[in-house]
Order: sequence, then structure tokens, then C-alpha cells
Amino acid sequence: MKRLLLPLLTCSLLAACGTGGTPGAGGTGDGGTGGTGGTGGGAGSAVTYTVSGDVLLPGNGAQSVSSQSVASAQQARPDWSLPHVPGEVLIVGAGTTGDSAAFQLPGALSSLSVQATGAAGVQRVQTPAGETDAAFAARLTQQLQGQVSSQGLNAQPGLTVQPNYIYKALSVPNDPGYPVNKGVPIGSAAALYDQDYLDRINALGGWDAVQAAGKTPVGAVTAVLDTGVDFNHPELKGRLLPGYDFASNDADPSEALGGDVGHGTSSAGLIGANTNNGAGLAGLTWSGQNLLPVKVFDDSGNATTVNLSRAVDYATAQGAKVINMSLGLVGANTDAALAKSIQSASNAGVVLVAAAGNTATEGLYYPASDPNVLAVGAVGQSDDLACYSARPTSGQKALDLVAPGGNAGTGTSTCFTTSDYDILTLAATSEANSARVRNGYALRAGTSEAAPLVSGAASLIRAFRPDLSAAQVKAALTGSAKAVAGGKLLDVGAAVKAAAALPQNGSRAYTLSVSAGTLSKSFSGTLAAGASSVPYSLSGLPAGQTTLSARLTVGGAVSTGSLSLNVQSDLSGVSIQTR
Repeated sequence: MKRLLLPLLTCSLLAACGTGGTPGAGGTGDGGTGGTGGTGGGAGSAVTYTVSGDVLLPGNGAQSVSSQSVASAQQARPDWSLPHVPGEVLIVGAGTTGDSAAFQLPGALSSLSVQATGAAGVQRVQTPAGETDAAFAARLTQQLQGQVSSQGLNAQPGLTVQPNYIYKALSVPNDPGYPVNKGVPIGSAAALYDQDYLDRINALGGWDAVQAAGKTPVGAVTAVLDTGVDFNHPELKGRLLPGYDFASNDADPSEALGGDVGHGTSSAGLIGANTNNGAGLAGLTWSGQNLLPVKVFDDSGNATTVNLSRAVDYATAQGAKVINMSLGLVGANTDAALAKSIQSASNAGVVLVAAAGNTATEGLYYPASDPNVLAVGAVGQSDDLACYSARPTSGQKALDLVAPGGNAGTGTSTCFTTSDYDILTLAATSEANSARVRNGYALRAGTSEAAPLVSGAASLIRAFRPDLSAAQVKAALTGSAKAVAGGKLLDVGAAVKAAAALPQNGSRAYTLSVSAGTLSKSFSGTLAAGASSVPYSLSGLPAGQTTLSARLTVGGAVSTGSLSLNVQSDLSGVSIQTR
């Protein structure tokens, strides 16, 4: 909004985001010890398999359906019409959890080489010359399914052949307001703009509540999966952890040179620009080295399934408590590979946040549509959804939250244009001064700008109350939101107060037994404060239909759960919900 406050000379219509390790274990138990497992099948039996994953504590909100998120991705047939890396397919659920062992293809396909991708349980096969990716995937699926292939593409749970999808930052590249196009004038170069959106989400109320408790408004470790971050921006000095670049496979996650330069810097700035320093912008979290830049987009603006999956695994392993994803893929939950990594992160207690999408008629983008992810839509100048913000289609979940994302052309005949009511945020210092970007600051619009506001609020709460589980943090955010025409509007002050009112969680001893038929294994240890799951691994299961049963005792409280599945290979990321 135009005000005589912070000097900004620009407007850039990025209707969302810009473009462009070691996987962590899904569980959060500490010090667990495994008991003795049985041996299945007896002498002369067929090969046996290992199933591993997490046993979820009762009442974990979206995490209670985490196993369904991968299942729904597998039940929907892969969409080969969506953008994907040509000349290859991904096998999801094959091989070991660490993805280090070779996976042998069956029959006539045994001569083809299977390559590890670095994403847990995801392997890559090159499509033979003269065959389309879709046709090869169908042939490969039939071979892998063997005798159950007649039951359909996903007759074998946990095994999927899919494209290596290409995700995009949620921008509008074909309209004048997009930075690499002609651009739209936004007025005098002397105009000044302020962060009026912080008032709308009651950021001051959140900061006041934290400080009233004798604490500083810092943030927990928050991963920004994006185009990279400008390490030289003065507003981010002292805020950035080293991070990683999964597009180039190196330790330099700085801002991309092509595509939507500045998009990752924008997302990081909304979460954690240096605050109360007499210069520039205020971030939702004020200080501390807690922003983890994870570059997933290459300089052409593409982020693949493999790189996103590896990035989620990496962020989890690095101890991120919040992951922001201002990116998306149009379509239903067809990405089983990414769903597995999201499920593992959710089971490990990470709050995942994603932009809903920047087209109003194509439904929620993935991963926002995943049940383990907070889907964030954008409101414009009013409390109605902005003209560009995604709306759920039939069968999709509702938006979890909405936040200001800039007005763009809402209320006019052209949605994708610039506005004085777009979001004031950071620009990469490499972005050229123009009518849209100047002096390290920019005006942008899109759900990519709304999502980091929610991630910033989650980060603030997780640092303020580190004992709370991810489910409790998400409940505080969604349960305290203000009902407006566009949905549940983020209220940072109310969310912090709701979190402050929750009873203290402490470390709790646990015992766990997991069984399948005559096989059983026991585990024990200490469940860390805020943890919501316990990892398990059960070996020796013969091929075929089986039922996993879990009995979990935490702090004297007993919960049980079971899950039926068809075992035809080693399976990882299998969650058992207890009640």
C-alpha cells in the first residue's frame, strides 16, 4: 500500500514465486532400541521383505491421514500430459529406504540400468529409444506387478511408476506484469510503500505476546525451498544457514540467475528479514541464524520431482521445523514420490506450508493439496480471495488458511496486472533497477507471497513453544484464524496466544511393539518434546497380503492401530495411525 514509510520504487508482478544431503529418518524417537524380530516363512520359503515407517500418536490432525496422502497419489494414475523430464521414468517404492541398493528389473527389462536418485525409495530408469515415456511406464508397471497386473496400475501398494514432474514457481509468465515481459507502469519513481499486510495479519499482536512472555520474536529453523536466496542482501545478513542447491548438486544455494530472479529472496524476506534494525522491512521473525535456503529450481525455472523430494528429505534431516514451498504443479495428487517425502517430514514433526496456486479455475496445486501440507490462498486488497488465487475443486480439501498476497488486478477487467496494493518484499541485489524492482525491494503479488507469511508465523510459534508438536502448531494457526469472505485469515497474535495457552509437553518414555502374523519386534526410548511419531522397521515379511498391528505406550497411555497392505517389495514410509 502506498504510504510515506519505507522507500520502495517498484512493482514486480510475480503472481507467486520466482523460479529459479542426506535424507533424514522419518521418526523422532530418541534412544530407541529394537527387540528381536521373528523369522517368517520357515525353511525353503520365498524371499522376505522389510517394511518401515512411523507409528503415529493419536490426535495428530492431518498427520492422522498421512498414509492416505501417498495412497491417494498412487491411486490416481500418473498424468503424462503434465510437464516432466523427457526420456526417463521414476520407480517409487522400489529398493531400500536409503535408495543405495541396486534394484533389478524383471524379465526382458533386466538389461536396463536402474539409477539411484538420492530421494528415499525413488529410482530412475531411462526410457528405451523409440518408446514414449508413458508407454514404457505402462510396460514397466505390468512387468513389476507380475501376476497382479490385471488388477490395475496400482494393484501393488507402495510401488508406482511415474513421471519426473517439473514444478513451477507460481507466477504468470504470459502477461505484461511478469518481470521478464514488458511490465506495467506503477506510478512515480518517488512513490513510497509500506507493509500494510502486517497489520492485516496482526503481526504486532504476535510479537507483543512473545515479548510479554519475556522472549524475543526469533524463529525456528525454517527451510525455504525455492529459487535460492541472495546471501548478499543486507536484510538477510546473519539470518541464513549454509543450505544446499539440489539443481546443481552443490553447497551454493544462492539466487538463480535466470527465471524469476529474487523469488526465493522474497520468500525468505517475508519470513525473516532483519527487524527492528532501523532499515528496510520487518520479517515475521526478527533475528537469529535460522533460515535454511534450499535451491530446487534451475536457472530455467524448473524444479523436478526428484530435486523436490531430495530437498524435503534434506530439510528434515537438517532439523527444519517449518518448510515453505511457494511452488506447485497443476493437477491431482499424482506425485507419489514427493508425497512419500512429505509424509516422512510430517511424521518427523515438520510443519509444511505451500502456496495454493495462481489460477482460480484449476483447483489447488500440488503439494498444497496434500493433506499433510497447509494450503495457503491469497486475499487481495479486501478480504475476498484475490482474482488469481486458487480455489479448491470438487473432491479437494478446503484452503487451510488465507493471507495477503497482493491485489494484482482484483476488481478490474485484467487480473494479472500490477497494483499499489501488492506485497512489499525483498528483491535480489542482482535484479536490475526498474519501475518494478529498485534498491533491493519489490512489489509482488501471488499465493507465493501469502504462503511465507504463514510459514513465518509457524516459525515464530515453534521458537516460542519448541515443546509443541507440529499438529498443535497447525491447530493454533488454523483454529485462531479470523473468518472472512475468502476463508480463514491468518491472525498471528491470536495464534501465538492460542499456542501460549497450551499445556507444556515434556519428554516421555515410550514402548512400541509392531507385529504381522507371527513376526513381532519391540522398541523403546524417549519421545522428544513435541514429537508425534515413533519410527519402526519390521523385517522378514513374506510376499502377499498382511496386516501390521502396533501397540504404543507413551507416558502410561496405550494406543493401538493397524494397517493392511500387500507386500511385494521392501516398503518405506509406511505409517500406522494409532487411536
